[in-house]
Amino acid sequence: MAALVEHVPIRTSCALSGVPRGSYYRQRKPLAEKGGPAVRPVPPNTLTDAERQHLVEVLNSDRFADKAPRQVWAALLDEGVYLASVSTMYRELRRRDQVRERRAQARHEAKKKPYLAAHAPNEIWTWDITKLPGPGPRRYFELYVMLDIFSRHVVHWEVHRRESGELAEQFMRNSFVANGGIVPGTIHSDNGTSMTSKPVTALLADLDVIKSHSRPKVSNDNPYSEAQFKTLKYCPVFPERFVSLDEAETFCHHFFNYYNHRHYHAGIGLHTPFTVHIGTAEAIQHKRTEAIEAFRARHPRRFTRTPALPKIPTVAWINRPDEDTTGRSSHDQGEHAA
Repeated sequence: MAALVEHVPIRTSCALSGVPRGSYYRQRKPLAEKGGPAVRPVPPNTLTDAERQHLVEVLNSDRFADKAPRQVWAALLDEGVYLASVSTMYRELRRRDQVRERRAQARHEAKKKPYLAAHAPNEIWTWDITKLPGPGPRRYFELYVMLDIFSRHVVHWEVHRRESGELAEQFMRNSFVANGGIVPGTIHSDNGTSMTSKPVTALLADLDVIKSHSRPKVSNDNPYSEAQFKTLKYCPVFPERFVSLDEAETFCHHFFNYYNHRHYHAGIGLHTPFTVHIGTAEAIQHKRTEAIEAFRARHPRRFTRTPALPKIPTVAWINRPDEDTTGRSSHDQGEHAA
């Protein structure tokens, strides 16, 4: 390569030898005294540290924090102020990892997983609103349902033409009246607009009731209401549409009367929600045991062992803590939401 340079231009000699000109020039440059690469001279137009700091402070100021560097550059120039070029502004922001939204962002804590346990009726209620198909396309009635999670008893229900915080507040008041004036310690719901509305929040605060909410888009955090709605809508006689509000109310009246008083619920030992709610399920359990023992005494050969009755659960959970570590669901552990 050196021999060629003596006879032909550097461009031609690099092309003939296949050596990039940049590599040739770098090889010719002397190394620094300590053996490192040659120190690149600082351009004379480089900003000083103080100028860089001032530039970034201006870009992050309240006035310009929500503006792009191009807009900052233009606004300052209109005022007769020139701090740096647009590319320099971007370069200094990039050095500080600020080529993004520089305004203070709202920080939302991660929604906490609710852990609730009811050991008796009226400790925890859960409620939700579901749509009932109305007389035409995109026309619905709103069904409000309040449920006691320990007994699965539907404390109160109402059908309305719309959903609102005011109706939700009155629905809650009516639920307390329907339950004989007894107010639960906790009321759980999802994060719908009615559930988080000011009227509902103020009412529960006045009554010193703990307000619990599901995590957004996590239906498993409100399993009892979701399962109850599924039982309702999978009922064999559930109509395709309700032609009027009166028809919807009539159907719900018959359904919830059946559900509370004649539906033998798998999640509460095949007792009806009403008997568990008022505390007579244990007496019924004893009568069932006596009936089996009497039959067994008359027909001993029919049994190789004493039949075991389904147990009445002693606790109803929303998200058991041990599920997080074992991976077992409440259904696997003999507890049912529906």
